[in-house]
Amino acid sequence: MSLIERQNEVPSRTIHESVDWTQFANCKGKMKLFFAPRAERPEARERREFKARKLCAECPVQSDCQSYARNNREYGYWGGENEEDRHLAGFTIAAPIGIRARDSRSVVTSS
Repeated sequence: MSLIERQNEVPSRTIHESVDWTQFANCKGKMKLFFAPRAERPEARERREFKARKLCAECPVQSDCQSYARNNREYGYWGGENEEDRHLAGFTIAAPIGIRARDSRSVVTSS
């Protein structure tokens, strides 16, 4: 391949893709806000996610984070969304927290 051909070759990754967006995230070092502890109560989850939502709202990489979580079926609070939000937006998650439990309760009570 000649030098001219190499210069015109499109790189396989763009500059944007090669930058680690997580280095610019507001949540860096605050992981307890974004992932539920074992046996977390619903009220505690609401309080935790409220704090996480505030950080996400001002985060310079929120859209990158949200896209990553949606495309990789992540658990936890990512890019301003929890598992249920992603599920309701049409992104598949193996076992969305909260939705499965509510759906099964409505089946039991309506029988």
